[in-house]
Amino acid sequence: MQLTIIGLPKSGKTTIFNALSAGSAPTSAYSATQAKPNLGVAKVPDPRMIYLTARFNPKKILPAEVHYVDLPASAKGFGTSEGIGGQFLLHLQQADAILHVARAFEDPSLPHSLGSVSAERDIATLDIELSFSDLAVLERRVQRLKEAQKGNKPQEREAAARELVLASRIKEALEQEKPVRQQQFTEEESKTLANYGLLTAKPLLVVVNIGEESIADSDKIEKELRAKFASPSVKLVVISGKIEAELAQMGEADAKEFRASLGTQESGLSKVIRSSYELLGLQTFFTVGPDEVRAWTITTGMVAQKAAGKIHSDIERGFIRAEVLGYDDFVKLNAAPRTGEKSFVEARKRGVLRQEGKTYVVKDGDIIEFLHNE
Repeated sequence: MQLTIIGLPKSGKTTIFNALSAGSAPTSAYSATQAKPNLGVAKVPDPRMIYLTARFNPKKILPAEVHYVDLPASAKGFGTSEGIGGQFLLHLQQADAILHVARAFEDPSLPHSLGSVSAERDIATLDIELSFSDLAVLERRVQRLKEAQKGNKPQEREAAARELVLASRIKEALEQEKPVRQQQFTEEESKTLANYGLLTAKPLLVVVNIGEESIADSDKIEKELRAKFASPSVKLVVISGKIEAELAQMGEADAKEFRASLGTQESGLSKVIRSSYELLGLQTFFTVGPDEVRAWTITTGMVAQKAAGKIHSDIERGFIRAEVLGYDDFVKLNAAPRTGEKSFVEARKRGVLRQEGKTYVVKDGDIIEFLHNE
């Protein structure tokens, strides 16, 4: 899973990037000549992984990962109503979702690029920038379709005419400030749309960056902003980037104590990743053993054979069956002390280790061993 981070200059988005990836990218404003984005990886925090690791004591522990791309805030177009182009557009088009950092903290030494702090205004501003980029893409596509009409072969004209109607309809809705993610499409139209790489079609995660002085009010702020901006394809969370970046550099015990002093329990990383999974419709299954305990990310509703392909295409092709043990069943089996391997022996005796076929819909937390032909 890849999320590309955008935000107006001085929004604290690179601080958020460092908090998510435990990185140390410079947080001073990018220069106008900054060419490369920051790249980082976050290990997905999952208490189930901790429990499974304790039971199997594996040689390797491989949690799920989220990849983050932090785009320079001073990229041409950001906040200027010119849209987004070049390599920055490419990074956004390749993302599974866009993460927009909106500033909600005051700092006289770091004046806001638009003169005052307003998270609501900044969320709307960046959405307009994404829309401008989409409009530019659609205008070019509409123009090409119109120019090609005369030269199209008879069998091509009908498909081209349908696409022209679709592109024109999307463009008109965007001009009325309706992002693509809020528009309705048939299955065939969605397939055509996927080739456009439109930014407002992507799921959006808004991370509102508050100051330490606002942490006590974070739930209230989050509730108010969610009421205005959240939807099935838009999630919103409120965190303090500065505090989370400091916590990311601490040891686990120190971070836990610091959180307790702030009156917070869940880390900002956990909030952002949990919201990302919900936004993209993702879930986790596990493979376990003395050599490796590993978390795999799949889309909700994926069947066993397709899930096997996440491990290796050969396993998907040679799929015979899946031996499945639900995570909660595994925990119940371990009420009495035993190693993970002995738990599977007990699971077979009790009949809770299930034999599932190709079309079994994998559930979140399933522990699976795939049997397959070599």
